[in-house]
Amino acid sequence: MAEWVGIGRRARRCYGFDEIALAPGKVTLNPEEVDASWELSGKKFNIPIIAAAMDGVVDVEFAIAMSKLGGIAVLNLDGVQTRYDNPRSVLEDIAKASPQEATNLIQKIYTTPIKEKLVAKRVAEIKEKGGYAAVSCIPQNAAKFALLAEEAGVDCFVVQSTVTTAHHVSTKYTPLDLTKFCSERKVPVILGNCVTYDVTVELLETGCSGILVGVGPGAACTTRGVLGIGVPQVTATIDCAAARDFYYQKTGKYVPIITDGGMRRGGDVCKAFACGSDAVMIGSAFARAKEAPGRGFHWGMATSHGNLPRGTRIEVGVSGNLESILFGPAVVDDGSQNLMGALATSMGSLGARMIKDMHFVEIIIAPSIQTEGKLFQAVQRVGMGK
Repeated sequence: MAEWVGIGRRARRCYGFDEIALAPGKVTLNPEEVDASWELSGKKFNIPIIAAAMDGVVDVEFAIAMSKLGGIAVLNLDGVQTRYDNPRSVLEDIAKASPQEATNLIQKIYTTPIKEKLVAKRVAEIKEKGGYAAVSCIPQNAAKFALLAEEAGVDCFVVQSTVTTAHHVSTKYTPLDLTKFCSERKVPVILGNCVTYDVTVELLETGCSGILVGVGPGAACTTRGVLGIGVPQVTATIDCAAARDFYYQKTGKYVPIITDGGMRRGGDVCKAFACGSDAVMIGSAFARAKEAPGRGFHWGMATSHGNLPRGTRIEVGVSGNLESILFGPAVVDDGSQNLMGALATSMGSLGARMIKDMHFVEIIIAPSIQTEGKLFQAVQRVGMGK
């Protein structure tokens, strides 16, 4: 229900992860017996948590490691991996930069043109080691890069921008025809990002294989501050999930939605699934892995924009290896490790045997859920007080 925010103007109340909680039901399950897998175009993945296409998170080695564990890591084809033959030294420079000079340095680094030969090379490097090759680029580069990536054996292609619609208008260039693009592809196509019911329905009608949900919630993203746009992830996920269900009822085709960003710990991931997500995409938690190329640093995808950066570089530190972040054992108390263990335990406590069962658990509005009884944690900056 909308509320009056001024004379003649109403606004809908929307919710983020910190404002809700999940209420246990009448049945509980052994966490070891739940199934947290999901499917993308008929292929099953045991880990429903995707590593975001961000240069501080995913490189070739990280993508291979994630594949071996049963998940997907998306490589950014617009970033340093395709601009530099040896991106490691460039990534070291970004990690060494002071906070004051980091954004400007990233802007300069990303002015080096993309080398098309590296698009195919990076995909081939992932495939040579038996990895699942998922790559991402902006719509302007999609048609060209998709052909190069497919020739190299890519498994999944992601077209991603701050806000994606099926009806982009421009007199300066020819917008990407998403329906045509999806129909011409030999591999699954994921489109993003969106946050509303109507846009999700229209994107689903393009024939894509997945939808990314989220505008501005990422830890290193500043879109909400710079542009003032975005919808909190709880409401955005629920609305987009409703569109997915409508499309399924209409066509018989089930297309997964993927909540992208805004999840700091295991509890947030669990809440995303309860809101209707089929998988989630996260960056900051994986940026803390020893295998991540950012060396404990993480920056937004639009940090490099030459005229209006919509991201920043943040220091997240290195907390453990990728396996410990996904499967434990957790050695930190903030819920950022053993994400799969947290999901399985939550599913068991809620009586959800499969991810889709999570879509029907009870959600309650709980503004005190993060603070109730947590005074000592907040004062001492430990646990949930960090």
